[in-house]
Amino acid sequence: MSPTPRPALHLRGVLLDGTAEGEHAGELWVTPEGRISLEPLPDADAVVDGAWILPGLVDAHCHVGIGPQGAVDLETAREQGHTDAAAGALLVRDCGSPVDTRPLDDDPRMPEIVRAGRHLARPRRYIRDLPIDLEPDELPAAVAEQARANAWVKLVGDWIDRGEGDLAPLWPDDVLRAAIDAAHAEGARVTAHVFGEDALPGLIGAGIDGIEHGTGLTDTTIAMMVERGTVLVPTLINVENFPEFADAAGEKFPRYGTHMRELYARAPLTISAAIEAGVPVFAGTDAGGGIVDGRVVDEVVALARVGLGPARALAAA
Repeated sequence: MSPTPRPALHLRGVLLDGTAEGEHAGELWVTPEGRISLEPLPDADAVVDGAWILPGLVDAHCHVGIGPQGAVDLETAREQGHTDAAAGALLVRDCGSPVDTRPLDDDPRMPEIVRAGRHLARPRRYIRDLPIDLEPDELPAAVAEQARANAWVKLVGDWIDRGEGDLAPLWPDDVLRAAIDAAHAEGARVTAHVFGEDALPGLIGAGIDGIEHGTGLTDTTIAMMVERGTVLVPTLINVENFPEFADAAGEKFPRYGTHMRELYARAPLTISAAIEAGVPVFAGTDAGGGIVDGRVVDEVVALARVGLGPARALAAA
């Protein structure tokens, strides 16, 4: 027995159409295939009149498949995706996960997932069991392999170096250039986790496509990003955890703790400066691990407060 065809839908109200111009009154139609149309469709069912209407949001940084204790099973990953979709994020960029979530793609309640594969890091320079651990000379080949399977590749750009007792870059500049070139040759883009200052010039100079967090940005590296069109996903609701990260360092890594508190204190001004300079900024929650899923609206609000304003912050999602 064939399924009953879905009717076309007619919606009227205040449209928030994902542009930075803001709201306007209007109407739209949805085809039986789920496509939005601004042209009237015959015999459409009027289902909304007088509401706020906007497209599904995008969470540009989350980790479907990671929980507070690390990797989760596939059903837990499914629940994470359902939570994100129910909160309005109908597309997410999975910014690194050890769990292959492709078996969930046929679930109609899941958001569409754009994947970055697994984090690529050096031994003992990221959260245990999450990344693929590599030596520098292994990075370009590993990046190429991830790029063949995913739209993005995720590097760990800096992390605490226990010998130095503070944040430090993971990769030499020449290795970064070779790795990013390898990803681009496969048609993929590259982004990197970066909290501090020192890793940014090498990553941006090597042609990286995106920076995650970016709390260590300076006037110089902001200008580099503007010149190259490098995008920023600040994950502001996760930056709120920096004091907790600093406290966890305790007396063992006092330089790291002090540094994280400094980055936290100036984060609003740092991200505001990037916005004012013209760095492309997108909303990402960093859900998975310390941030629960379903908080994309909280990130939009946070971006509005640091300089994007309501309409541009919504457009960033």
